[in-house]
Amino acid sequence: MAIRYSFAKESSTKKSSAKENSEPAWAKRIVPSVGDLIFLGFLGVLSFSALSLRLLGDAGIGWHIRTGQIIWATHAVPHVDPFSSTMAGQQWFAWEWLYDALAGGLHDIAGLNGVVLLTALIISATFSVVFCLLLRRGTNFAIALILVLLAASASTIHFLARPHVVSWLFTVIWFSVLESGESDRGTSQEHKTWQLWLVPLLMVLWVNLHGGFLVGVGLIGIYWIGAVGQSFRLREDRLEEVLEKVQVRKRARELTLIGVASALATFVNPYGWRLHVHVYRYLTDRFLMDHIDEFRSPNFHDIPQKCFAILLVLTFLAFAIKGNTQRRFRLTHILLVLFALCSGLYASRNLPVSSLLLVLLIGPAISTTVFERINRANSRRLKSSIEIEEDESSATFLQRMQRVELSRRGHLWPFAAIVFVAWIAFHHGMLGSKQLMDAHFSHQRFPVAAVDYVEKRNLPGPLLAPDDWGGYLIYRLYPGKKVVVDDRHDLYGEQFLKGYLSFIHLEPDWDRFIQQHPTACIVVPKDSAVATVLGITHAWKLAYGDDTANVYIPANLSIP
Repeated sequence: MAIRYSFAKESSTKKSSAKENSEPAWAKRIVPSVGDLIFLGFLGVLSFSALSLRLLGDAGIGWHIRTGQIIWATHAVPHVDPFSSTMAGQQWFAWEWLYDALAGGLHDIAGLNGVVLLTALIISATFSVVFCLLLRRGTNFAIALILVLLAASASTIHFLARPHVVSWLFTVIWFSVLESGESDRGTSQEHKTWQLWLVPLLMVLWVNLHGGFLVGVGLIGIYWIGAVGQSFRLREDRLEEVLEKVQVRKRARELTLIGVASALATFVNPYGWRLHVHVYRYLTDRFLMDHIDEFRSPNFHDIPQKCFAILLVLTFLAFAIKGNTQRRFRLTHILLVLFALCSGLYASRNLPVSSLLLVLLIGPAISTTVFERINRANSRRLKSSIEIEEDESSATFLQRMQRVELSRRGHLWPFAAIVFVAWIAFHHGMLGSKQLMDAHFSHQRFPVAAVDYVEKRNLPGPLLAPDDWGGYLIYRLYPGKKVVVDDRHDLYGEQFLKGYLSFIHLEPDWDRFIQQHPTACIVVPKDSAVATVLGITHAWKLAYGDDTANVYIPANLSIP
């Protein structure tokens, strides 16, 4: 039976290899890979389904779009606030100006469809690249697919048209480049060094796209610590470890240079070193971190958080199982897991990046462990030749799928899909007479009809609304009217936001905020406590109301 099994295995391997080698070259370029299908699936769902409305579920994209339009109109990056009546003329850091310019430019061409297209492309590329990286790092085909779906489900908490999605893609690129230098034995050292020097060049883009560039700096630091720690761990009384130590020390020196170059690259922004000071003050402001929802710890009662919890369990299992074998996790990987766990549990906005790092780290470990245990279990049990052939055919199928996936080179389908979706977006979402894309702000989520009323009646400004509606008001009413507050919390600061929260929560002297920051129009949710109180005060009267929002104006103001 053992001889028959060995012969069957060898024969099966030869047949599968021969079949792959006989595949014509055109097929490898034209037939889509599973990674391509993942890209196509995400792009289609995010562009043409109700999820396009989900992408526009955050009003902040409104002021991002208007900022981009200002940049294109003035050919300069703003340094003072143009949107707020309370902060007019104050210093403002538009630290995501490059993303704003992209969003504003696409909006001028294709409206909100263009903004949704930009976000959908970035998200689709991120998870497609993650799947391909998992396969290249030795993850089993089926396990890689499951992990990608888990990471995507955990990331839906922030499937929003905002610049933070850029940091998802850059984090994956950073991991790929830094990891290839440590684990890719089949690549020449010159090629690895060339890849590393892409990091500081890309950092110039990242620092101007999103504040998540700090994650990139942290990843370089983790890999540097891992290289230095490994150099101290290796012994000098064994030849193979001496040779490895030479390579590790060279790696540490390269990472030192890359780290310094990347740190210097972060100063290539319109604000120079002042941006770093501003980001530091923002992230260390305990009041802001405790009161901004996305900086709070995740609530594990919702589906995205539950998917992240599953990834946490899989991570602990991977460490527990691999800890009992000879191939344990490297120091670098341990530090990366700790970084992902701490950041993900600290703030819900970090769940996507943490999920991406976790699946990239545990995928190969889980695959190796699962199949080693299956092989050991099979070798201990007495099986018939039919059972052996069935197990072997299943394993061979997955291996063949993985090899076929890695052999794909053309990626013509994603390129064709990008052209197709862009064509639709640039033609007002129409394909012939059929509306395929219709990106817009939801009437249930935002005061769309209320702002229509403000525009129609030409009610005076400035307008006071909840901070999570401020960006939408800027999108609709700028430059004709300004807002009292919006979600740029780093601009307004702790003292201002304390007064704003006292107004929203109807704390004692809640109306002092209105007195200190004059407003001519208040737009609040219909069922909010503020709406109830304003409805019974003598200083304000209801001018408009619907199922989403109420509009209040001073009692002595006549409606035109």
